[in-house]
Amino acid sequence: MDFPILTYMTFIPLLGMIVVMFTRKESVQLIRWESAFFSFIPLVLSIVMLAKYNGSVPDFQFIEQHEWIPSIGISYFMGADGISVPMLFLTALLSFVSIVASFNIQERVKEYFAFFLLLETGMMGVFCALDFFLFYVFWEVMLVPMYFLIGVWGGPRKEYAAIKFFLYTLFGSVFMLVGILVLYFAVEPHTLNMLTLIEYNSTYTHAFQIVLFPLFFIAFAIKVPMWPFHTWLPDAHVEAPTAVSVILAGILLKMGLYGLLRIGYPMFPEAAVYYAIPIGVIAVIGIVYGALVSMAQKDLKKLVAYSSVSHMGFCVLGLAALSVTGFAGCVFQMFSHGCLTGAMFLLVGILYDRAHTREIAAFGGLGVKLPLYTGIFTLFAMGSLGLPGLSGFVSEFMIFIGAFGSSFVPTWMVVLAVLGVVLTAGYILRMVQRIFLGPFNTKWEGLTEINGREIFTLVPLGILTILVGVYPKPLVDIISATLENLIRVMGM
Repeated sequence: MDFPILTYMTFIPLLGMIVVMFTRKESVQLIRWESAFFSFIPLVLSIVMLAKYNGSVPDFQFIEQHEWIPSIGISYFMGADGISVPMLFLTALLSFVSIVASFNIQERVKEYFAFFLLLETGMMGVFCALDFFLFYVFWEVMLVPMYFLIGVWGGPRKEYAAIKFFLYTLFGSVFMLVGILVLYFAVEPHTLNMLTLIEYNSTYTHAFQIVLFPLFFIAFAIKVPMWPFHTWLPDAHVEAPTAVSVILAGILLKMGLYGLLRIGYPMFPEAAVYYAIPIGVIAVIGIVYGALVSMAQKDLKKLVAYSSVSHMGFCVLGLAALSVTGFAGCVFQMFSHGCLTGAMFLLVGILYDRAHTREIAAFGGLGVKLPLYTGIFTLFAMGSLGLPGLSGFVSEFMIFIGAFGSSFVPTWMVVLAVLGVVLTAGYILRMVQRIFLGPFNTKWEGLTEINGREIFTLVPLGILTILVGVYPKPLVDIISATLENLIRVMGM
């Protein structure tokens, strides 16, 4: 395919940002529709990419490679495979949905949408880049708009949350930068081409891999975030505007897992085996700890935030299994969690806009007053707890199959992880019961039902949740060949 689809998907939102910046700030409605238009084009292109992608071959497709700074081995190198294609589609979808959901933003509208479009460019670039320099640039580009989106448009403790997010992520990025530089000087001729560096993985000594892997792992673990690097997440989520929480949970958390699948595991296969047990332990602690803390939350948004720590723990367990099924479960969970938790944050935002509180105990019996909202909320809540027939069940089932059959993950870890599923069912069902069931709290007599724009943002996520849960084959077909090749590259 000669058409540079990945470049267009990545940089059209940047063009949109420039257009928005040249639009008069008084033209609020025009700015909203311009932003929606420039985020809708990458969504259309991502659907074309899905249709054109050949899942039967493991090779990178839609490749674009041009010399950039040849004197030091830097090139503009982009491509997509079975790991990045689903994430590019999810990024495009959630970005468009989030921009539509942001139409109710009233304060500094021009700057808000400009930052949001810049954020989309950074996210798209991370999933496309196959040159370390390009990857690192996009990785850092995301930090700036996210910092301002939380710090300017967030809640009462927005500055604290924004600075904490920025410092944590920047701290991890420094480790990754050191790792990239060491890799650059470790091969002759020096290169930052990821695929070339992965081809050299058999020449890296055991000690070299053991030392270098943690540099990348820390950067990616902070982004996931894995326990014990998770403390920035609840603060960022609670203070962030609704649409920013959607992107944070739906896309940014997945970048750490994507980094491990794209860089950490294929580049340092011996280290992946060496650290399998510690990574598995981190995963299980994250699953159980995240679920227990979620159970104790009184704030609805904080509950959904901590549930992400637990759900990302399942992904990490799939990675620790070092098997095709475990990796496939991880990718499924990345995609499924993006749809489910993105929708949950949208729904929490919809209720908060009307009630101006997120305290679970303040509600009660809302199912009588808001039947449509209740039905939609329950659908995504059931998906999050892993109800069969919805996407959450498929991903967790694959992770358990992959982990249980793995020689790298002890059985006791899988048993403890299953406990996390039980705890998840407990806090999700308790939340639904306390908000929607029981006697109606007449304090909320004035609440209005979910409107058309809000339903529009949730419908595509609901369709994907059900589709992946009932018929996961299309997603399996996209990722299988790539993951089988990844296991081959790792020598498993």
